[in-house]
Amino acid sequence: MSFPTRLKYYRRILSAYLFPGQSQLSFWHDVPRVNPNTQIHELGEYYMPFVEKADYSGQYDSAGIPLLDYHGHIGLQYSPIAIAQWGLGNYNLFLRTHDEVRNRKFIAASDWLCFHLEQNGSGVWVWNHDFDWEYRTPLKAPWYSALAQGQGMSLLVRAYHTSGASKYLEAAGRAFESFLKSTGDGGITFTDERGDLWFEEYIVSPPTHILNGFIWAAWGVHDYYLATKNRSAEELFEKAVHTLEANLDRYDLGFWSLYEQSGTRLPMVASPFYHRLHVVQLRVMHLLTGNEVFARYAERWQAYATSRTKRTRALCYKSAFKLCYY
Repeated sequence: MSFPTRLKYYRRILSAYLFPGQSQLSFWHDVPRVNPNTQIHELGEYYMPFVEKADYSGQYDSAGIPLLDYHGHIGLQYSPIAIAQWGLGNYNLFLRTHDEVRNRKFIAASDWLCFHLEQNGSGVWVWNHDFDWEYRTPLKAPWYSALAQGQGMSLLVRAYHTSGASKYLEAAGRAFESFLKSTGDGGITFTDERGDLWFEEYIVSPPTHILNGFIWAAWGVHDYYLATKNRSAEELFEKAVHTLEANLDRYDLGFWSLYEQSGTRLPMVASPFYHRLHVVQLRVMHLLTGNEVFARYAERWQAYATSRTKRTRALCYKSAFKLCYY
């Protein structure tokens, strides 16, 4: 990232932190929690509550769909990931309260996803982000993400389960096809030199294997299997579980978790928010699979977060990385 681009990036981030109630951060940075009402072997409430997201206090369009304010030249934008999470939060609350307002919001998000699913240049059905995004390799609009694909599927199979409307399952099936294609063929999967299969949140080369996006995407594959009993989905989830189990040690610094496999000299340490999210995601993975390795890492990383020394060390690493890279 060039210095002028990096400066614009930091100005946008600083503005977001100074005015959190008016930015995308007010949506993304809720408190990560395991949903105590999670169903393991059938579709039910989503694995995280997303209650704060369901009551997003930012701007909406005329149809009641949330818009995120990225400030600067990006401004107000639709985020497929945010819309899916907003819909999942309202779905959770609908199941708890039977409030029809929650149901309408959940269905509105599902309808938006159905309408905005489109084919990329390789003919693969994706949810595009129609704005440029600064990453180590800048993402130029339109760009798509395994995270959006997975969480969109998680919402749509629940819309089908609740309403019986086939359009939701059909859209989820189109989105699922992206998990059967490599990033080189317009999909969102990457197989590394060890044969491990990854779902890539950001499609860049070399891939960075963002941990939270990979896990959330895997939940979408699992949900699609629960809804359809599709054998390919079952096998993909099993491969994702193996990848996570085999690579968790690469995300463990001994005092904090990594956000991604950046491939840079300094590692990209997770922010406190994403570290807490990793702990929650690993607890959910333990619930879904019964694999004790996920519980062990969740406990270990939770212990890191309770240590002032380790928190301070992580902050120093994070600050150095941001100054050196992005």
